[in-house]
Amino acid sequence: MTETVRRVLVGVATVGPCGFVPRAPGTVGSVAGVALFWVVRSAHSLWLEAVVLIAVILVGVVAAFEAESKYERRDPGYIVIDEVAGMLLTLLAVPVGVGGVLIGFVAFRVFDVVKPFPARQAEALPGGWGVMVDDLVAGLYAQGALRLLLWVGALA
Repeated sequence: MTETVRRVLVGVATVGPCGFVPRAPGTVGSVAGVALFWVVRSAHSLWLEAVVLIAVILVGVVAAFEAESKYERRDPGYIVIDEVAGMLLTLLAVPVGVGGVLIGFVAFRVFDVVKPFPARQAEALPGGWGVMVDDLVAGLYAQGALRLLLWVGALA
């Protein structure tokens, strides 16, 4: 792999400058995930939502691995591509508007910080998988919360 490709992958892992904000880079990465969600959702294609999520996950695993190598640390705070993937999974195919997206955002951030089973255990996965999967678990929990709110009629 060339040095240019490595730099690009680290840039993907940090979502450009998002991972370098001095406070709450994970929250900023989640905001980037919401922005990407709105762009993709505007196409009105569930297939596109799924393909973009899968692409972010797969590229994110490779990018996170490269960033861990560069920074010589396991899951450094600079890596926020996992938050982008987690937000995309939180909102995947969930029929929500702005209010629902905000609730999904808060739910994802809570689950990402709390790391309920098996999120914390997933951090031990090798390579970039450990970085990505714990946020995907948080995204599944957040999506479940959104769907529950929709089901009980608390979210329109």
